[in-house]
Amino acid sequence: MKLIQELIQIDPHSDLPVYIQITNGFIRAIRNGQLRKGLKLPGSREVAGLLGVNRMTMVAAYDELQAQGWIEMVARKGTFVKNILPVMSPGKIVSEQEVFTLPDDSAFPFNSERIVPYPLSDFPDTGKLVFNDGFPDPRLVPAEALIKAMRSLSRLGSYKKYLMYGGTQGTPALRKILADYLRDSRGLPITPDNILITRGAQMGIYLTSNVLIEPGDQVIVGEPNYFGANLTFQQLGADINRVPVDEEGLDIDAIEQLCKIKKIRLVYVIPHHHNPTTVTLTPERRVRLLELSFKYRFAIIEDDYDYDFHYASKPMMPMASLDRHGNVIYIGTLTKTLAPAIRFGFVVAPKHFIQTTTRLRKTVDTQGDALMENALAELYKDGTISRHIKKSVKLYKERRDHFCKLLESEIGKHISFKIPDGGMSVWVRFLHADVKQIAEKAFKKGVVMNNGSDYDTPERSFNSARLGFASLNFEEQKQAVSILKQCLEQ
Repeated sequence: MKLIQELIQIDPHSDLPVYIQITNGFIRAIRNGQLRKGLKLPGSREVAGLLGVNRMTMVAAYDELQAQGWIEMVARKGTFVKNILPVMSPGKIVSEQEVFTLPDDSAFPFNSERIVPYPLSDFPDTGKLVFNDGFPDPRLVPAEALIKAMRSLSRLGSYKKYLMYGGTQGTPALRKILADYLRDSRGLPITPDNILITRGAQMGIYLTSNVLIEPGDQVIVGEPNYFGANLTFQQLGADINRVPVDEEGLDIDAIEQLCKIKKIRLVYVIPHHHNPTTVTLTPERRVRLLELSFKYRFAIIEDDYDYDFHYASKPMMPMASLDRHGNVIYIGTLTKTLAPAIRFGFVVAPKHFIQTTTRLRKTVDTQGDALMENALAELYKDGTISRHIKKSVKLYKERRDHFCKLLESEIGKHISFKIPDGGMSVWVRFLHADVKQIAEKAFKKGVVMNNGSDYDTPERSFNSARLGFASLNFEEQKQAVSILKQCLEQ
């Protein structure tokens, strides 16, 4: 069958795999009648020798031809061109496969507008300086200690069970040590039954809100407010009521007035380093809010994402530590303590509410990463996390002070800001320039920053942006502020 050598041409420079080139050559020869129906073909070893290819390549080509219905392999008889071919009408056989990609639109209908357009993001460009929303410096994360703990646990026979399904609420080890830690450090009178482990605070906000809110329910938030929470409430069909945020936090008088005319279901509050303004809710307002929640029977979501990073003095105890009626749902996270990619958060609430929320969590995310959870428990236990927090607080305070001095000395006449008592960002109001235009100019010069639109409301534009300082060292801060200065003075 030297004819095969003449019929099958192999291009060593083609991007098409050799076995596909051979397959296409056989199909072309069969359709042109050069290899007749019913013809017995040589074995794969012989054809491989004729074409100068590996036998396994030829086996793959024969398998492809059989799968497409051009040949048939008969046991103890050989390989034959089929008498009934898959395509009877002649058509052009191309030597190159067409590249197929999915179409942009699906063939089935769905209502994309039902989903609130939450802003998506990608990993930061390593070639740019980033004023993020207030995130920790990933260069500081005790990654080696975490990996070492995971490796040590994975070698224990008793931990193999954690590679199976189970533990939707979180592993017992982590919930136990976290309950002790929160009781000792934040005064929360809780047991492990009061804790649900989540993948970050945002998951906690979504799950708890989903349990609480039905379409049309009345929710109170600050103006401005953390946009992720606002979008979650909007997605769930809540009627969002905004109250002012001043230097002392949420306006409790405004909340009380709303309670008198509406049935409030939920108040969302960030007591420490409010997002985005960085202000802290005063003790007096915390007590009044708790009293109102009991009187008007609404839930409080206390999002204490930034509790550990307080620089002026010790942070106040959470409202949840004073709650005696079960009105507060307390949410925290290690994402801000360690790194955003370490998706670890927790919800603290009365036992029955935690059980219900855990069932909801199982429908969207069967369970968390049990090995990671137990490794984090080990880092709590051996003091690694406490040491990391202490080290980070000292460093971030230095970075805050350096950054605020740069803002004042370099662009102070263009902006207004207050030095935050804690957290990882500064809320900056632009006095003369449009923050959206500044963000666009800065991006072209190598600085990424929020353009402020996430915090604007239909009624108000703040012309402000959160500038995160914690993940930039002194030199990076200096470069980034210098570029901002250029943009403002152009």
